[in-house]
Amino acid sequence: MNVSGAPLAGFPALVLNADFRPLSYYPLSLWPWQEVVKAVFLERVDVVAHYDKLIHSPSLEMRLPSVISLRDYVRQDRPPAFTRFNVFLRDGFACQYCGAGDDLTFDHLVPRSKGGRTTWENIVTACAPCNLRKGGKFARHASMRPYRKPRRPSMHELQHVGRRFPPHHLHQSWMDYLYWDVELEA
Repeated sequence: MNVSGAPLAGFPALVLNADFRPLSYYPLSLWPWQEVVKAVFLERVDVVAHYDKLIHSPSLEMRLPSVISLRDYVRQDRPPAFTRFNVFLRDGFACQYCGAGDDLTFDHLVPRSKGGRTTWENIVTACAPCNLRKGGKFARHASMRPYRKPRRPSMHELQHVGRRFPPHHLHQSWMDYLYWDVELEA
């Protein structure tokens, strides 16, 4: 991970909820600078920190925000959407049969050919070789058992797992609001 004082390409801003916690850790809640400027003028956010970069219009000069907080709190207790990304995140981006982290796919515990549905409780992350080995069989008939029984996670659980996967580049001004153990690079 690279933590620097130099701005990232495009000057994104870290978006914090009204309680000063990131809206999301993985993917990290970032807005492009254009959306940030719009939100500032619509008074939907407060600026917490700035880049050293100035933007200009015919009548205005403004330092680009690097960290903003929403004025209205966004509840984080809603159920997460069922998406491929969220299933992979729930399972720690690892095959639930062998632990591999490459070439990941969905696997239906009860195969679709046998009436299995695409739900939180019937899908696990599997690497392509394990998924091919299991094929259209039930996991127990293929002598394969997932490490964990699949279930619908809460948003809090997904946020917690997401903290294990910090992005490769972080701006120095974001570090007071992120809770990863990182070494700062000059």
